[in-house]
Amino acid sequence: MTKKPQKPQKPQKPRPTPRLSPKRRWLTVAAVLGTIAAETAFMRRRGYSVGLHTVVRCRKDHLFTTIWIPGASLKSIRLGIVRFQYCPVGRHFTSVRPVKDAELTEEIRVAAALYHDVSIP
Repeated sequence: MTKKPQKPQKPQKPRPTPRLSPKRRWLTVAAVLGTIAAETAFMRRRGYSVGLHTVVRCRKDHLFTTIWIPGASLKSIRLGIVRFQYCPVGRHFTSVRPVKDAELTEEIRVAAALYHDVSIP
């Protein structure tokens, strides 16, 4: 018995990566922006300030300032309204949460401004 010679197989073209349709892309962008806006509105309504110099308190009651931008965190792990990051006062990793504006006195603001966590390079 003789074997049939096999035909050389054509190399298969790689499948193109699926692309989002323009409508779906806009819906995704709108959903992300809506979520960020909702988080910002929620925090403002509850009395928190957000931005580049937000006063936060760690679990051991240390106060310092950090960058707190809703929807983004480059140097911390987001856990809802709490974030896990480095505390420059106690020099430890811990969970931090923002301090309400009503709780902030001038002395607390000055004390917190003395310590700022690491800058973003």
